[in-house]
Amino acid sequence: MESSDTNSLAVLIAARNEADVIAGTIGSLRHSFPGAVLWVADDGSEDGTAEAAIAAGAKVVRRGKAHGKGGNMTACAEAMLSEADPPDYVLLCDGDLADSAGKLGPLVEAVEAGECDLAVAMFAKRVGGGFGFALGFSAWAIRNRCGAEPLAPISGQRAMRLEVLRAVLPFAHAYGMETGMTIDAVRAGYRLGEYEIDLAHKATGRSLGGFVHRFRQLLDFFRVWWARRGGRGPGGRRPR
Repeated sequence: MESSDTNSLAVLIAARNEADVIAGTIGSLRHSFPGAVLWVADDGSEDGTAEAAIAAGAKVVRRGKAHGKGGNMTACAEAMLSEADPPDYVLLCDGDLADSAGKLGPLVEAVEAGECDLAVAMFAKRVGGGFGFALGFSAWAIRNRCGAEPLAPISGQRAMRLEVLRAVLPFAHAYGMETGMTIDAVRAGYRLGEYEIDLAHKATGRSLGGFVHRFRQLLDFFRVWWARRGGRGPGGRRPR
């Protein structure tokens, strides 16, 4: 389903070492959002991700070394906001969605229609993953800090109005980005909505590397929870 390009839209794509799929992600987004400006936040990739993104027609924000997802996406968002004519809406997504990235239209449409202020994609099918400890802690941290009860607390696929983006910047460090974003948005009074979408992405399995990855996530989620201690905001909107 193609999304209307009536309202201006910027898409910020988080990427690290995604040279094999970034062109597919960008192409799918460009097909579904023909009027959007596409930005890639390249977190110090070593495989030619930035070059592939530029060749595919995206604007690339890249620093000399990896700063983690939250830091690099903050730099990308700030670069986008410095443009003379900022967009009305912003879509965040991960660079490994490939051809499925074009299915994110319902998130933008939900925000445009006023159903919610921060629309988050739930993956229709679970791919990979561990035992759910990191995911569960993120959900608990969000519930504990702002009262919202998301089903997809760490999904990187999110749409919002520009004012919401401004309210949640800077993003939390590294993997804590989405957890912190949800807490900050709900505390600021914005409504959370979640939408099931049939997406595909690279996933870490139950390997040593996968468990190390999830342990790092867990540490970042704890840092977000600790940094936001004190005070509770209104609850988020349950997914439909």
